[in-house]
Amino acid sequence: MIKSMTGFGRCEKVNETQKVTVEMKSVNHRYLDIGIKMPKKLNFFEHAVRTLLKDYIQRGKVDVFITYEDCTENQVLLKYNEFLAGEYVRYARRMAEDFELPFNLGAAELSRYPEILTMENQEQDDEGWWKLLEQAVLGAAEQFVAARIQEGERLRDDLFGKLETMSGYVEQIEQRSPQIIKEYRSRLTEKVQELLESTQIDENKILAETAIFADKICTDEEIVRLKTHISNMKETLKQGAGIGRKLDFIAQEMNREANTILSKANDMEVSELAIDLKTDIEKVREQIQNIE
Repeated sequence: MIKSMTGFGRCEKVNETQKVTVEMKSVNHRYLDIGIKMPKKLNFFEHAVRTLLKDYIQRGKVDVFITYEDCTENQVLLKYNEFLAGEYVRYARRMAEDFELPFNLGAAELSRYPEILTMENQEQDDEGWWKLLEQAVLGAAEQFVAARIQEGERLRDDLFGKLETMSGYVEQIEQRSPQIIKEYRSRLTEKVQELLESTQIDENKILAETAIFADKICTDEEIVRLKTHISNMKETLKQGAGIGRKLDFIAQEMNREANTILSKANDMEVSELAIDLKTDIEKVREQIQNIE
């Protein structure tokens, strides 16, 4: 199936204490260019996220936005150093005895002494974070690909329609070519008659001149190649993913043949048909830029 290079996907995953949201969007690009914006806390997982996405995307400039909420960030552990508290009390009592001072150390005052009570953040649950992040990335990627496929189907239908129109132009040029030669021979005969003021004309010279003209404007090879290119593009469109570059190459070859026909054209009708053909080829090339 054909995929467009434009798409969007979003997925949100939540558990008891964590929430991760992943959003993806893309535009045309010659190669695969993935840009990831994520919180510093999750930077450790960037390489793993890129590896996951490469299974879903071949071309395009893809922007990935990752956000999170952590309900455990403000949860800390309070630790009590009982041994150190005992040392403070022991030395405080000794100081009171040595200097004959009252001993009135209370628990509230003691708790403010250094290292008696300390706060520690809970360790980050990397495994839990990755499990949630992986689910969100996969969900967003699947939605993203589905959007690309839907847009790709629309592009395919549009391209088939343009190719049919182009085939019509090629057929008209092919049918017109013999008539151009007949008309040239007729005009040439009339002009020679006027110049010689006689009806006695050397038919061999007329045939020779007509043959030279026919060879000069002959577009048989270009028409055959154009038909082949159109057929190849249709077959390629049926193949599915990863065909954008091949289609672009075929379109370039089509444009080359159309330019040659236009340069050889010695007839207004053929010139107009060649211009219409080139116009549709350019439209096809523009659409192909959107295909992965």
